[in-house]
Amino acid sequence: MKQTILLGGSGFMGPHILSLDPSILSIGRSPPPSWVTNRHIAGDPIANPEILDTLEFDRVIFLIGNSNHHAINSGKIDAFSYNVYPLKKFLSCIASRGIKQFLAFSTILMYDPKKMELPVSEGQPISPYANEYVFSKYVAEQMCEYYRKFMPIINIRMSNVYGPIMLDRPDLVPTMVKSLLSKGTCEILSDKPVRDFIYVKDAASAFLKLLKADFSGTVNMGTGEMHSVRDVCHILETISGKRIKVLSKPVEGHQKFCCDMAKLKSIISWKPGYTIEQGLKETYETMKAWMGK
Repeated sequence: MKQTILLGGSGFMGPHILSLDPSILSIGRSPPPSWVTNRHIAGDPIANPEILDTLEFDRVIFLIGNSNHHAINSGKIDAFSYNVYPLKKFLSCIASRGIKQFLAFSTILMYDPKKMELPVSEGQPISPYANEYVFSKYVAEQMCEYYRKFMPIINIRMSNVYGPIMLDRPDLVPTMVKSLLSKGTCEILSDKPVRDFIYVKDAASAFLKLLKADFSGTVNMGTGEMHSVRDVCHILETISGKRIKVLSKPVEGHQKFCCDMAKLKSIISWKPGYTIEQGLKETYETMKAWMGK
């Protein structure tokens, strides 16, 4: 029986996806963290596609990319080198392999904040030239549209996914948790933005269902619920017993956002299993345990 392969298993979402299905094969230059038990093949399948020659697979989770908006938009990182070229090369490599499903990842930052209406559905206006990061994801989506003649491809537009992580990333929740654990305090620019936060384990469970779905196209990934950054602060303060300082400075991105989940729920039978309180508590306790080792 052909299997599922996952590329990019050493990052944020990859380990959580792998841990839900031990049969998924991880492929990449860096292995997943030690708590992941899936088989891993070390190597670069983009630079050395011959790694794939002896493998029988028909489903792919493609997590190679870079979502560090700040580094990309400031010019420190070339967005296309991470978010476009590897995807293009890999899709070209597997175009004739009879792939049954391919998951690629995009962003809800694609939606035009001046024209969107809440909750935001997949058909609402986009602003692909908002910045370098968003533009790279737009080009990647357009490339996937071309390769749909060879295989089904689902572009998943991610909302604010959060959860425990060992790596240093600029994401709001893990940055706050790391600061609370290591410094006993935390500073954030603003607590005003309202977001659609989804716990990484809930997102991972949806990805696995989408792998088996008879669908090709674009879909939102969120919860359909809104919580402010102020809500997140209050929950983390209660969990940690520590204070979070708000600097009251302007921040970029959508100031208020919520996904319309109707399309996703028409494709798969799924709903989030974690409340934001449960997700933040598990994130905090897991990262606390990791930092204590």
